[in-house]
Amino acid sequence: MGQTITEKIFSDHVGHAVKAGEIIKSKIDMVIGNDITTPISIRAFEESGATKLANPDGFSIVMDHYIPAKDIASANQAKISREFAYKHDLKHYFDEKDMGIEHALLPEKGLVVPGDVIIGADSHTCTHGALGAFATGMGSTDLAFAMITGENWFKVPESIKVVFSGKPKQHVYGKDLILEVIRILGVDGALYRTLEFTGDTIAHLSMDDRFSLCNMAIEAGAKSGIVAVDETTKAFLKDKNLAREPKFFYSDDDATYMQVLHIDVANLDPVIAYPFLPSNGKSINQAVKDDLSIDQVFIGSCTNGRLEDLRIAASILKGRKVARKTRLIITPATQKISLQAQKEGLVDIFVEAGAVFSNPTCGACLGGYMGILGEGERCVSTTNRNFVGRMGARTSEIYLANSAVAAASAVMGKITDPRTL
Repeated sequence: MGQTITEKIFSDHVGHAVKAGEIIKSKIDMVIGNDITTPISIRAFEESGATKLANPDGFSIVMDHYIPAKDIASANQAKISREFAYKHDLKHYFDEKDMGIEHALLPEKGLVVPGDVIIGADSHTCTHGALGAFATGMGSTDLAFAMITGENWFKVPESIKVVFSGKPKQHVYGKDLILEVIRILGVDGALYRTLEFTGDTIAHLSMDDRFSLCNMAIEAGAKSGIVAVDETTKAFLKDKNLAREPKFFYSDDDATYMQVLHIDVANLDPVIAYPFLPSNGKSINQAVKDDLSIDQVFIGSCTNGRLEDLRIAASILKGRKVARKTRLIITPATQKISLQAQKEGLVDIFVEAGAVFSNPTCGACLGGYMGILGEGERCVSTTNRNFVGRMGARTSEIYLANSAVAAASAVMGKITDPRTL
């Protein structure tokens, strides 16, 4: 029998053919830490007696959750990573000087390469599968093991093949596709499996859409999400100074899948995930009927804080104002995106509409800072999770949506179909 793209990537890394279900020890191309999880990894690294990183150029620390520090505790936590990075003269250390959300920044820097095996102590590491790599989140001590050895243990995951067909309607994006997948599978329907995204729809998706698609694979319980390299991927990589030589792998026609899911994208409307699960997806038409007033709108995060998201939001906000009783926070995913948004005049549009445009940060998404919700408040967010208390008070509510729905809802003060503006 043939192999899936995931089985081929691991086969290449271990030097012999592997199949789903096998336990393997694989070389890691890139280990990713951040300001929250890395201090635990550093402690485990040092307690082991290790003094040198196995692969310094394959280790990155991105300070993205509480940077600039929001309080003394976060400042002290950041200090641990900062001192470790300077001590080991880390080449890929990103702080305020070149900041960004890790899952947007590393692809931008050329540090994620097709064919890679990537781990990070952050569940949304699966984002990087959009570039034809195997990428997954692990615990901080797992990260420490990779820091010490340059390798880690894996059970090669079974794959679920998701076949998208048809051209997306206006204002239907990668975010809607993945919310529909999660609605169908549930939050544990892909547990420890790879979601392999295929079909003729993929050709209609930008790289930003593909990053959103893979980013939320974890919300269905998946170990990883992946999209095979095509011309769109190659165009994205063209101007990057890639850290390694890319390797392009493709699933065989006779590869084994534990499930095949078919989704007709041509008939899909924007999807809204109601509280309190990403799987609680409903059509925008239902959300409009429910007439849900909104206190806050957030556009940003590793899911939807990319340049395309800002352009979409600006196209809706231009010449309009944020509703009187609604707050709008827009957070670019990286400094490069922020600069480009300024050059294109997007920031002027945001500020003139009444939005706050912030520095790159994960802060609002995990209820850290820069957008905390109060008791009973309702938020439309382009983030990836809407669990109880995710962005603040336990009685607050989060409705997950794409950037167009978020911007339109900010203007109208209630969940709105952007196609009606």
